[in-house]
Amino acid sequence: MTIPMVIDTDTAQDDCIALLVGLLDPRADLRAITMVAGNVGFDQQIRNAFLTLNAAGHLGSVPVHLGCRRPLVRPWESAENVHGDGVGGMTMDMTGCDPDPEHAVDALIRLAAESPGELTIVCIGPLTNIATATIKDPSFVDNVKGLYVMGGSNNARGNITAAAEFNFYVDPEAAKAVFAAGFDITVIPWAPLTLERAVFGPSQLAEIEALDTPLSRFFTRVCATTLEFDRSVGINGTTHPDSLTAAVLLHPELITRAGHYHVDVETQGDLTRGYAAMSWGIHGLEPNATVVEDVDAEGFHRHIKTLLEQFRSSSASTD
Repeated sequence: MTIPMVIDTDTAQDDCIALLVGLLDPRADLRAITMVAGNVGFDQQIRNAFLTLNAAGHLGSVPVHLGCRRPLVRPWESAENVHGDGVGGMTMDMTGCDPDPEHAVDALIRLAAESPGELTIVCIGPLTNIATATIKDPSFVDNVKGLYVMGGSNNARGNITAAAEFNFYVDPEAAKAVFAAGFDITVIPWAPLTLERAVFGPSQLAEIEALDTPLSRFFTRVCATTLEFDRSVGINGTTHPDSLTAAVLLHPELITRAGHYHVDVETQGDLTRGYAAMSWGIHGLEPNATVVEDVDAEGFHRHIKTLLEQFRSSSASTD
């Protein structure tokens, strides 16, 4: 049995690996890729998405819809200092790589309405598209089965500021609106979960490089710039919260501990913009999300390695 899903992404580095999960995992029924402003320049994100589709041998099989090119009320801020162009300088001939003309927000609304209660959206960028869809069509919330959201930190440190994780920081108003909208939400936080369980360290990276398949080489190239940055800030490996988010949707057995929390997002504080306040049940607040607290890290690493190992053909250029 497959899981109908859309990946809403700001395609760079681990977003590309998350797309591979959605494209190659036999449990995934990936119905669309929707683009939202986030990690790198919007046009670069589009190229990165098509490059990943090409690497997976799926050009033309999954539509790419272009969404909001800026946050709801704020100027866009990038993470290009972390990811570079997001694909390690890889290029390809983009002839014929045309996005679907339907706007991502409209596509999300339509796909959810076509299969009410069945579609899960994997949200691995800022939540601008999701918030906009809830405003445009109030029935969207009820039509969506659930959201798997990579964002925030569970009473822990941020990665763009001391307080905030990047996705929520870029568009805190959208994140706040989404958590207030009534969705069934599962959160995969940056810290401590990603930092403790979704880092590919030297041994895992060596194993992937030793596979020497087209996709293992794609993985190594895509992650190289972020790996350099991560090491510069004391993380001995490359971080993979986005692919973890896709993986735990498709393989819930990877989740070893989760809790019900009330999650809200700070929009006003100068020092705490984008901070995710995750209340664990002692403050009289009704839970509105499930927050993943621990996962089977070895199982996750093994899952990604298996996908990279099994797929044996790719036409992606690494020029």
